[in-house]
Amino acid sequence: MGAAPALKKGLSERQLRMIAIGGVIGAGLFVGSGVVIHATGPAAFIPYALCGFLVIMVMRMLAEMAVAHPSTGSFADYARNALGGWAGFSVGWLYWYFWVIIVGFEAIAGAKIVQYWIPGIPLWLCSLVLLVAMTVTNLFSVSSFGEFEFWFAGIKVTAIILFLGIGAAYVFGLWPGKSMDFSNLASHGGFFPNGAWAITAAIVTVIFSMTGAEVATIAAAESKDPERAVAKAANSVIARIALFYVGSIFLLVTIVPWNDDTVAASPFVAAFTEMGLPYADHIMNAVVLTAVLSCLNSGMYTASRMLFVLAARREAPQQLVKVTRRGVPAIAILASSIVGFLCVIAAAVSPDTVFSFLLNSSGAVILFVYCLIGISQVTLRYRSGSEHLRVKMWMFPVLSIFTVVAIMAILAQMGIEKDSRSQLVLSLLSWAVVIVLYLANKWFIARRPEVEGAVAKPNPRRVLVLANETADSTELLAELHAIGADQAASYFVVVPDSPIETGAAATHGPVDVWDATQQAAQSRLDHTVATLRSNNLDVEGARGDFRPLRALANAVDTFRPDLIVIATLPPEMSVWHRFDVVDRARHDYPQIPVTHVVATPVAVEEFVQ
Repeated sequence: MGAAPALKKGLSERQLRMIAIGGVIGAGLFVGSGVVIHATGPAAFIPYALCGFLVIMVMRMLAEMAVAHPSTGSFADYARNALGGWAGFSVGWLYWYFWVIIVGFEAIAGAKIVQYWIPGIPLWLCSLVLLVAMTVTNLFSVSSFGEFEFWFAGIKVTAIILFLGIGAAYVFGLWPGKSMDFSNLASHGGFFPNGAWAITAAIVTVIFSMTGAEVATIAAAESKDPERAVAKAANSVIARIALFYVGSIFLLVTIVPWNDDTVAASPFVAAFTEMGLPYADHIMNAVVLTAVLSCLNSGMYTASRMLFVLAARREAPQQLVKVTRRGVPAIAILASSIVGFLCVIAAAVSPDTVFSFLLNSSGAVILFVYCLIGISQVTLRYRSGSEHLRVKMWMFPVLSIFTVVAIMAILAQMGIEKDSRSQLVLSLLSWAVVIVLYLANKWFIARRPEVEGAVAKPNPRRVLVLANETADSTELLAELHAIGADQAASYFVVVPDSPIETGAAATHGPVDVWDATQQAAQSRLDHTVATLRSNNLDVEGARGDFRPLRALANAVDTFRPDLIVIATLPPEMSVWHRFDVVDRARHDYPQIPVTHVVATPVAVEEFVQ
């Protein structure tokens, strides 16, 4: 019935390609690798290789589902389809929570680096400045996010490639006055100076430094070909992890003794200093600041898009789905930014209690998400088969099950280690809170009593109809024929521009979703009006405010009805039930009878091509 939404894409292929390349390079590689080297020894590249393997497997499973069932940018969809509503709801909110905490953390990390050059600047003030700058960047347009991320990622990638080239020349004896030397791999206590068990302990630290590879799948939603971009991102992550992580860590432990005190603080500075390069500390601090700003920028983007998708799925306040003329979900960005601001304030006021609690309560969340991605892929693959798949998980089901078991083993390792145990416990608590909210909402909807409204009078003359997805449902049309309206009665149909499932939220960016929402609303309105007119009824209609009660209020003021008919989805599916639209309408208009019609959803395929 409706034309397909006109796609307005904000990310170029150039920007998306660099986002994908730089997505796995975070500040954890430049700084956190020193802790891993100091704890593991020359074998430090092994835990990076093992964790890289797991991330590659997760990305491959994600690609299989994203190409077969286009839901780019929303891992919650796969969990919902495979495991039920509780899984989709919890994955979406937990992933958002993880990234908003990261936003605050990275703002503070960036401020500490700035203090290296400007010691007198207050940490909280510098953090807020960085956070405001990245918020403004994201608010301006998706292309401005893409352009900033292109250059941020470009600097990171360039720094790593230069290090790989210079480091390889130094190790293989191509450096002036230097012969081939791999002695540091064994001459300071052996290859496993702290024992082989140290590798498993290091995995807990390493896995978190690699998070972010999936951001490319979210950004791909605002490119021209989301499915192709997801598949490319999943395939290219293999080379990126092997080269950037495993290759650079191998060179670091070969160039500098693992037990050198400077390695734990900044391994890349230690390596450049060992090779005799001047200003290594300033150069690497600048690179690390770029990596931090890149993570802050992409974290703000990722958090806002996940919140936007939750709203488009009717699992977050509807206001969050609004977009500006430039096509960005401004309210979702500001909401995510406010949480980042609160983290910065918590770090300034109570760093050892409140801020530490926030960090720990999100510490294992990404592993929960990865684990559910794996379980969802196995479930959906067994359920749907593999005949239609264009991208397939390798060696299914062996590698899929192995990946899920390995992630669970990492979570168990977090519980064993004293330093990470609190992260696991508090992250599980965060998940439990989300599940309780989901169940409480379902319980509240099931037990909520109906508000008694005015008694309907026979032969109403002015009938106001409020509906969204159910606007052209058979149940609503049957009710309108059954109410016994006066033959001279007039009808007015209002379809709010409320976010519904058109499919666009899964595969496209905010502009497309808003266009699809409005076009779907207009299509349902046109169909309903045409159907009623074909039955010789006097019908007019209009699209209304995206807030249903506001749309209803505007229509009541102009149309002056003597009967209101509100059509909703079944309680377990209806966001209007969740926000008491029917009961609040009866409360707001005690003199006007309000009839409630429960209708089945209209197929999405009718509204989008």
